[in-house]
Amino acid sequence: MNKTRLSLFYLSSYLLVIGFGLLLVPHHTLKILQSTGEYGDAFPRLAGMLMSGMGLSIVGMIRARAAGQYPATLFVRLYFLSCIVVLYARTRDPFFLILLAIVGLGFGLTATAYVLDRRAM
Repeated sequence: MNKTRLSLFYLSSYLLVIGFGLLLVPHHTLKILQSTGEYGDAFPRLAGMLMSGMGLSIVGMIRARAAGQYPATLFVRLYFLSCIVVLYARTRDPFFLILLAIVGLGFGLTATAYVLDRRAM
């Protein structure tokens, strides 16, 4: 599961960077991510808290080499991708397309690595 574990560094990186960005400087982070919506201050910070918390959890998973949990990251991201598509359809905010690309790339990396690791077993 070495390739899969390596792919999770991308996941933890974007969760931590975007999460702490939303938590600490929400308006600037939303602007960088091309958001055109107005989300106030509290909810982006809450989302940042949740994202950075998930990122820290993934770091723990990587450190513990918890290979049994790696497939769960794929299922969670499928759920997130579905929700992001719906949110984009409702708002047409480019922010959700950016998130779709970031999460989709990570999903593709982990899925590919997971298949390659399984074949090598």
